[in-house]
Amino acid sequence: MLARDETHSQSEERFFCFGKVDGGVLTVRFTYRAAVIRIIGAGYWRKGKTIDGRENQVHR
Repeated sequence: MLARDETHSQSEERFFCFGKVDGGVLTVRFTYRAAVIRIIGAGYWRKGKTIDGRENQVHR
Protein backbone atom coordinates (compact mmCIF):
# COMPACT_ATOMS: atom_id res chain seq x y z
CA MET A 1 0.00 0.00 0.00
CA LEU A 2 1.20 3.53 -0.74
CA ALA A 3 0.33 6.75 1.12
CA ARG A 4 1.46 10.36 0.97
CA ASP A 5 3.33 11.70 4.04
CA GLU A 6 1.86 15.17 4.51
CA THR A 7 3.48 15.96 7.87
CA HIS A 8 7.26 15.89 7.40
CA SER A 9 8.33 18.07 4.48
CA GLN A 10 7.19 21.34 3.01
CA SER A 11 9.79 21.33 0.21
CA GLU A 12 9.26 17.90 -1.39
CA GLU A 13 6.61 15.18 -1.62
CA ARG A 14 7.26 12.21 0.66
CA PHE A 15 5.55 8.83 0.70
CA PHE A 16 5.03 5.74 2.86
CA CYS A 17 5.00 2.27 1.40
CA PHE A 18 3.94 -0.44 3.81
CA GLY A 19 3.13 -4.11 3.78
CA LYS A 20 3.18 -7.31 5.80
CA VAL A 21 6.59 -8.99 6.23
CA ASP A 22 7.22 -11.99 8.51
CA GLY A 23 4.15 -11.28 10.66
CA GLY A 24 4.88 -7.56 11.12
CA VAL A 25 4.10 -4.43 9.16
CA LEU A 26 7.16 -2.92 7.46
CA THR A 27 7.15 0.74 6.42
CA VAL A 28 9.48 2.49 3.99
CA ARG A 29 9.52 6.28 3.80
CA PHE A 30 10.84 7.75 0.54
CA THR A 31 10.87 10.63 -1.91
CA TYR A 32 11.73 11.12 -5.58
CA ARG A 33 14.77 13.30 -6.38
CA ALA A 34 15.90 13.83 -9.97
CA ALA A 35 14.02 10.71 -11.14
CA VAL A 36 15.70 8.59 -8.43
CA ILE A 37 13.96 7.11 -5.39
CA ARG A 38 15.65 8.22 -2.14
CA ILE A 39 14.80 6.09 0.90
CA ILE A 40 14.49 8.25 4.00
CA GLY A 41 13.93 5.42 6.47
CA ALA A 42 12.46 1.99 7.04
CA GLY A 43 11.21 0.08 10.04
CA TYR A 44 8.70 -2.31 11.51
CA TRP A 45 5.46 -0.83 12.75
CA ARG A 46 5.71 -2.38 16.22
CA LYS A 47 7.59 -1.45 19.38
CA GLY A 48 11.31 -2.18 19.50
CA LYS A 49 11.58 -3.59 15.98
CA THR A 50 12.98 -0.69 13.94
CA ILE A 51 15.51 -1.45 11.25
CA ASP A 52 16.27 2.04 10.02
CA GLY A 53 19.71 3.60 9.85
CA ARG A 54 19.49 5.21 13.30
CA GLU A 55 19.12 1.83 15.00
CA ASN A 56 21.49 -0.22 12.81
CA GLN A 57 24.36 2.10 11.99
CA VAL A 58 27.42 0.61 10.36
CA HIS A 59 30.61 1.61 12.18
CA ARG A 60 33.86 1.77 10.22
